[in-house]
Amino acid sequence: MAHEHSFATPGPAGLGALAVACFGFGAVFLGKVDLSGYPVLAAWLIGGGIVQYTVAVMELKDHNLTGGNVFLFFAAFFMFGAALSVFAKWYTISFIFIPKFGKEAMDAAMAAAGVADVKMLTPDQLTAAKAGIGKAVGAAVGKMVYIEGWTWMAGAAFLTAVTPAYAKSGLFTLVVVIDIVLWMIVGVDSGWYGDPKTFKPIIGYLLIFSGWYGVYMAGAVVCNTIYGKKIYWTPPPLIK
Repeated sequence: MAHEHSFATPGPAGLGALAVACFGFGAVFLGKVDLSGYPVLAAWLIGGGIVQYTVAVMELKDHNLTGGNVFLFFAAFFMFGAALSVFAKWYTISFIFIPKFGKEAMDAAMAAAGVADVKMLTPDQLTAAKAGIGKAVGAAVGKMVYIEGWTWMAGAAFLTAVTPAYAKSGLFTLVVVIDIVLWMIVGVDSGWYGDPKTFKPIIGYLLIFSGWYGVYMAGAVVCNTIYGKKIYWTPPPLIK
């Protein structure tokens, strides 16, 4: 179904914003970003959320049922919700988990050594205590993100349910890949897939692929529309 826009289509901007999230989360899952980068990622996700919310409203105004609803859902949860989640993880780990488990580990080390001051611990004792902090924080983080396995299930299920509508669009492959990514995140965060180290690199590379796919399609929509012909090749729809 063709959509007549009262404004120029904002779809390319929405795909560009999607690429921001894909590249950012891709870097996290590939281990390129540590905890210190989370607040910066949150800031960029908020920017992407503003774009995607704007796109959603304009597309819905122009009766684009599929694109409007998907961008609206993504703006709320893939952008704004994820930004708040990323910031909450950074704050909780930095200012609650690390101080709490750090104190507990040092107290336990001092009790085992029979000393009253952490300065009296030997270097080996300090090293062992610090190793325990990392394990305790990691276990707490695993429990904290468990809820996201269930909330991401809603996002994965929603996008999967509307995926057939994209069979009439050149974005079908992109949507299918993101479907796969979201279901993998569900399994990793919920602990259903076992060792997350096996799946995180796969998720990361699929997100990077999705980001570049979105950027390419954004360029194709703009350039092909401006020139009135195919400057960029685009995949044909499965169903016309």
